[in-house]
Amino acid sequence: MRIFDTLSAQIDSMGLPLFAVSVAAVARADTPLLMFMHWHGFRREGPRLAADASREPRPVASSALQINRRWGAISHIESDVLDAAWRLGAWNLERDEKRACNTIGAPLSEAQACRQAFGDYPTFDDRETLLAEAPERESLMQLAADVGYVLWQFRPVAGGVWDAHEGDDTLDASGHRAPPCPVVCESLAGGARRSRRTVYRLGAVHHLID
Repeated sequence: MRIFDTLSAQIDSMGLPLFAVSVAAVARADTPLLMFMHWHGFRREGPRLAADASREPRPVASSALQINRRWGAISHIESDVLDAAWRLGAWNLERDEKRACNTIGAPLSEAQACRQAFGDYPTFDDRETLLAEAPERESLMQLAADVGYVLWQFRPVAGGVWDAHEGDDTLDASGHRAPPCPVVCESLAGGARRSRRTVYRLGAVHHLID
């Protein structure tokens, strides 16, 4: 799937640092993946000749990409996400296995989490919060509510806002790590009726901290 290559290309084209990355997958083989990139930056809107008041800086909207690749097991996706998180210098990778929330008795918070995982964010002042190249996003969100989903999240150092010199001894000067990723995928224990969180530690501190 080469998520690392896709992210690197997006960072180069946007010219902005990444705050965080998330990847959502419905718990059903061969369904498209959704990758969300949350940018750190502001841009002015409106005509260049307009008064400054009408062109106030606004946060850059997050980006969503639909990845149409065949896969047979969640571990295939996770290996690719782990590779990207490792090479981009993330301190850890969080995996959330979420059960189906479209069931009797499911709390409202689970439905809200599902909507957010698939990019259904609240809007304020009619401001755009998501730029999506994901034509099946809504249908994937509905399917996830029926069968469950998995969400991975990490914060990159390379191409991000995090300092590469804040104590992680596994990073090079640019915030990257050399492949391959030494962390092995853990088996899933969630599913349509159970939720679970797993945190993969990627960074390490080997020196003494004053």
